[in-house]
Formats: sequence, structure tokens, C-alpha cells
Amino acid sequence: MILAAGLGTRMRPLTLTTPKPLIPALGKPLIVYQIENLVRAGITDIVINHAWLGDQIERTLGSGEQFRCSLRYSAEQEPLETAGGIRKALPMLKSEDSDQPFILVNGDVYLSQEYSDLDLTLDSDDLAKLWLVDNPSWHIDGDFALSDQRVSLQGDEKLTFAGVSLLRPSQFDELALNEKAALAPLLRRMIEQSKVAGAKLGGYWNDVGTVDRLADVETFLKEAG
Repeated sequence: MILAAGLGTRMRPLTLTTPKPLIPALGKPLIVYQIENLVRAGITDIVINHAWLGDQIERTLGSGEQFRCSLRYSAEQEPLETAGGIRKALPMLKSEDSDQPFILVNGDVYLSQEYSDLDLTLDSDDLAKLWLVDNPSWHIDGDFALSDQRVSLQGDEKLTFAGVSLLRPSQFDELALNEKAALAPLLRRMIEQSKVAGAKLGGYWNDVGTVDRLADVETFLKEAG
């Protein structure tokens, strides 16, 4: 699932007429970088949620045929926040007879890490796996600690959640349909139960929340060739 329902208020005026995941970096929409990375990893059944100017997302990306994948959409009348958006899309993410995890990525994140090089498996006892990065200048305090491939709430050094995770659908069953709910409290609950694995992402990563960060992504892409 790709999260694409945010309002992108910090990137106005760009996002007044264009949903943030469709803002281009060197001519390619941010969300397309994510789609292409997922497809290279063999992930070809993708759900995208949207709210603000969501019709543009559906018109631009279509069925996914151009990316050699299947795209399905979960439309929200107004943003339901991360966990609420997942809950609404849950029927498209669930396997009938199992609690197989799904990969969740942010549509406005750019990363050079190939998903095909990550261990996209989850031990049977775990409820989630989170990928973390070194703290960027805009989030110096970090989110979670990582030790021996386990995520904890406290530790000597905290890292920043990269917006890439494996999650079990069952963890969202208790939420009401169309209920606004953030993901962070659910992650903390799972971490408190010692049920969350973790790893660090390699390469370049940027949470494109401002125009300056978008420019930084474009600089990286130019230098990377």
C-alpha cells in the first residue's frame, strides 16, 4: 500500500493544484519512483489511498498497466490519517485465510534503496517490521531505537522511521471504518509488546515535506545520473 492522502500543506502553493505524490522530481512524480521500486521487487498488486485531489492521482496513474502492475484505489472523502486510511483499504490488503503482512510505503518519500534488496519477510511471532534511517536535520530526536534488529521505544540512540514497514492486517481490525486514526500509537503498542523487528535503510532517503527537500532530491538525482 502506498499512502497518498495527505494535504501537503507545507508545500503550498505547489499542492494547491497538485496532490503532493504527483509533484515531479526531475520530471517524474514522486509516487512513480515508489511504484517502480516496488515493481522491481516483484510487488505488483498495489493499493493507493487518496483524498485531496485524488481524482488526479487516478487519472495520472490509471490501472497500473504502464508500470506493469495492478493499481487499486481507496478513496477518502477527507484524510483519515495513516491508520484510518489503512483500515478503509483493509479489504484490499487482506488474504482471506491468513494474516499475511503487507508492505506500507509513503508516497511522498524518495529513497535510493532498492526494495528488492530488503528482507521483506516477517517472523511468525512479529506484528511489524520497521525500516529506520539516521535522523535528518528536521527530525533530530528520532522516533525509535534499534538494537539487534529489534525496535524499542527507548535506547541510547534513536533513529527516524523511514515510512517503510511491513504490517499485519489484523492490527487494524479494531478501528472503526472511516475513523480518523494515526499509525504511531498502534506502532508503539506493538513495540511495547516486543513484537516489532527493525532494520536500517541504506543509500539516500528524503521525506519530501518541503520545497527545499524536493530540491535536495532533484540534486541527488542529477548527481546520481
